[in-house]
Amino acid sequence: MQDSDALDLFSTHLRLRPDISIEALPVDDTFWQRLGAGQLGDFHHEYLVTCHEFTTDWPMWVMHSAGDEVVCLLSGAVEFILEFPEGNRHVQLHGVGSFVLVPKGTWHTARTGVESRLLFITAGEGTMHRQAER
Repeated sequence: MQDSDALDLFSTHLRLRPDISIEALPVDDTFWQRLGAGQLGDFHHEYLVTCHEFTTDWPMWVMHSAGDEVVCLLSGAVEFILEFPEGNRHVQLHGVGSFVLVPKGTWHTARTGVESRLLFITAGEGTMHRQAER
C-alpha cells in the first residue's frame, strides 16, 4: 500500500450515493455553479458532505426538499434558526460536536459573530434559497 496525503472536506466534498459508494468531488471556484447547473449530477437520493467556515451571519435562508440535513459544529459557535408554521426554533451550537437535525422541507439560516466551522450532510436535490432579512 502506498502512502498518500489525506483529503480535506474544505477542498474536496463527498457524494454519498444510494449504492453506498462515495465519490470525492474536488472543489474549485466553479464548484457551486457546476453543482447548480447539474454538471455534477442531480443528487437524486444522494447526500453531499461538506465543510464550510463562516465569520458572519448567513445572507440566505435554505431549504432541502428531498431529505433531512445534519449540521455539526467543528469550531466556534453558531445559532441555527429553523422556521416552522408555529414559529421559529433557535438551536445553539456551542460545543465541538454539537449538531442540529434540520427536517426535510424546513427553511433554516444561521447566525455567528465568531469564526466557526461546520460539517454538513445534506440531501441536496431540490435545494432552495431565499434572501434573509437584515
